[in-house]
Amino acid sequence: MNKEIEKRVGQNIRELREKAKLTQEMLSARLQIEGCDITRSALAKIEVGQRHLYPDEIILIKKILKVSFDEILDTEAEE
Repeated sequence: MNKEIEKRVGQNIRELREKAKLTQEMLSARLQIEGCDITRSALAKIEVGQRHLYPDEIILIKKILKVSFDEILDTEAEE
């Protein structure tokens, strides 16, 4: 995956998480409850584009944050 795309998607996730008033710890805990073994540290790396996202993670993040795939994967959003 392109590094700039990873950074943009990570930034989208951070913005959507903050909009939902969740901390990284809270979101990672909810992901773990849903069966996705992800730490707060791994989530932080995703948000800055340093770690790849897996499809199951994207699906669960979408579900937990109650957003669309388009909102997560939008690479056209302004920086």
